[in-house]
Amino acid sequence: MEDKQRSVQSSYDHEISLVDLASTFLKRRRIFYLVFLVSLAAGVLYAMLLPEKYDYVSLFRLAEKESGNFIEKPAIVIATLENRWLPDIEALHQAEQDQSIPFEVRFSNPENTGLIRIVSEGTPAQEEGIKRVHRQLIEKLQQTQSVTVSRLQENLERQIESLTSTIGKLEGSWDAGAALADTVEKRLSLEAVLSSIQPAEQLLLNRQSAERKGPARSLIVVLAAMLGLMGGIFLSFFAEFVSLVRANLNEM
Repeated sequence: MEDKQRSVQSSYDHEISLVDLASTFLKRRRIFYLVFLVSLAAGVLYAMLLPEKYDYVSLFRLAEKESGNFIEKPAIVIATLENRWLPDIEALHQAEQDQSIPFEVRFSNPENTGLIRIVSEGTPAQEEGIKRVHRQLIEKLQQTQSVTVSRLQENLERQIESLTSTIGKLEGSWDAGAALADTVEKRLSLEAVLSSIQPAEQLLLNRQSAERKGPARSLIVVLAAMLGLMGGIFLSFFAEFVSLVRANLNEM
């Protein structure tokens, strides 16, 4: 019976109560305050020094020859932008400034549209550089689209002229009614395509987004406070643990 009581008493002696935890924490509270305040100050400083970043967006609408039927497929245009024109601009910037472009340029095509969306994320100090790159890309788009539209128009006009000449010849034949009707229908179809051509157009250049990119400053401060709270508690108890280990080693 006495052995059982000693065993129970020994187990109680080795248990750590909430009072012991609180006492340990209060004993090492200076470590907690130091870690918490350092972490919080670091978070506030980082939030203050974090540069503001925004999305800068440019929009370009591709030329179309019929409603929803674009002269060049948006996917092909984006591939050309990514693999030809943007690398050329980056190489030129590298040669002139001896450094790469300090921001990323992304391209996308909203579904079921002929819009080419050009997006760059940067600080207000980089706005002019972003605008210059976007303008150069849009100028490339305008030049190629203009050439493509001109070629299409010339091709359609030649076909219409040829069909008009054919119609003139068929009108003199008394047995060419079916061929004449088919030729007139083809000419009308081509004329409809020619009149429906819509040139490419710049819709937007370097518009700044309304909201900042990245985490909010208040969120950074809250996370720093939470990290300081957890780190301070951990280091307080760890310091007490190290102190007890040293005391036991000194007694040996």
